[in-house]
Amino acid sequence: MKIISLVGARPQFIKEAVIHKEIKLHKNIHEILVHSGQHYDFNMSDIFFEELEIRKPDYFLNVDSGLHGEMTGKK
Repeated sequence: MKIISLVGARPQFIKEAVIHKEIKLHKNIHEILVHSGQHYDFNMSDIFFEELEIRKPDYFLNVDSGLHGEMTGKK
């Protein structure tokens, strides 16, 4: 089974930490971790991966920040 987890903001990082630890216990589940890039500076993103022991994402979407319409139009 494959599960895609999408993170990008603090609440999602915290939820992912719990889910990530549980998924590691099941060898039949493969998690694909995607980081939206919504928060991209160390104190808003990387620190959560380190402190909560979440592995490096498989994909980084580099969404960045800006107006909603502007961000949607770019991607």
